[in-house]
Amino acid sequence: MGEPAVTVGAVANPASGRDIRRLVAQASVFPTAEKANMVQRLLAAFGTVGVDRALLSTDLGGISAAVLRALHRRRGRDGAWPQVDFCADDEITGTAQDTVNAVRRMVAAEARLIVCLGGDGTARVAAQACGDVPLLALSTGTNNAFPQLREATVAGLAGGLVATAAVSPAIGTRRASVLEVSAGTRTELALVDVCASTERHVGSRALWHPGTLTELFCTFAEPDGIGLSSVAGQLCPSPRSTPDGVALTLAPPDEATWVVHAPIAPGLVAPVGVRSWRPLVPGERVSLGARGGVIAVDGERELELRDETATVLLRADGPRCVDVRAVLAEAARTGLLRVRNPEGSVNDDGHLVHGGQPRAR
Repeated sequence: MGEPAVTVGAVANPASGRDIRRLVAQASVFPTAEKANMVQRLLAAFGTVGVDRALLSTDLGGISAAVLRALHRRRGRDGAWPQVDFCADDEITGTAQDTVNAVRRMVAAEARLIVCLGGDGTARVAAQACGDVPLLALSTGTNNAFPQLREATVAGLAGGLVATAAVSPAIGTRRASVLEVSAGTRTELALVDVCASTERHVGSRALWHPGTLTELFCTFAEPDGIGLSSVAGQLCPSPRSTPDGVALTLAPPDEATWVVHAPIAPGLVAPVGVRSWRPLVPGERVSLGARGGVIAVDGERELELRDETATVLLRADGPRCVDVRAVLAEAARTGLLRVRNPEGSVNDDGHLVHGGQPRAR
């Protein structure tokens, strides 16, 4: 019996980057055509490193249709793509449940990698559904604190090398921390931040008024980040590579100890008041001070508090994420993407070979 086929999954959210923030912020735009092109660039990279099969999500926004047309145009051309199959849902809802359903189908099909194209919200629901399968989140949303803004071809090479086991997960992936926020009977997970606000309703979901924010918790905080985590990134940076996070007490700027001019959204730099901050360690559960208002998860208001309190828990058992830079550094060190003898370096279907034999899967 031969080795099992190497399968990867890719989910592209047709709605990413189309929320209300587009009306007031100068955020990047990723139209349907570009998302479909990104999927095609992923497929080209996957084919190069020996991925056998790619499962793609279906949608009503035109992404899957554009990829299907590209498949028909490619027949007979050089440069192999993996076998492409589409995850056909019985009903496409146009909601985040479509991403959840697609990822679950891919995991059930034994995919060794899940790629998601979207913003923080898309990555969050994909992470909750992918289990221990490595996740590669690519930025096509509005606020993109968690997904990396990477060229899809380069990211596809890295993801494919992890999927084919050419680079071990110990080298090519890292475990992300997550924040678990609980209020009443609801529990939500955040990949980047949880923030409490005195706003009374979820409304349009986006957070536009920093003066209403009271508490902020971040899994990581990078100085060059976007969104609410950028506040902590300029005051108390915490890298993604460590499991620790940060907790901040916020206040109106005229009552704060520090005022951080933070890029809380594309094109929007706002003064955010910070009264205090401290490290947040995995396993620590914190009760929020407010008994009302709303709680935002990864920059979007999700939970309305009536008379109940909420708690936030930092966990170190989040999704296993592909580290593109680490994978390709290992590929350079071990020669995974190069051969010495130009004759016979590539076989008939376009896959790399080493010493005259296809690479081990």
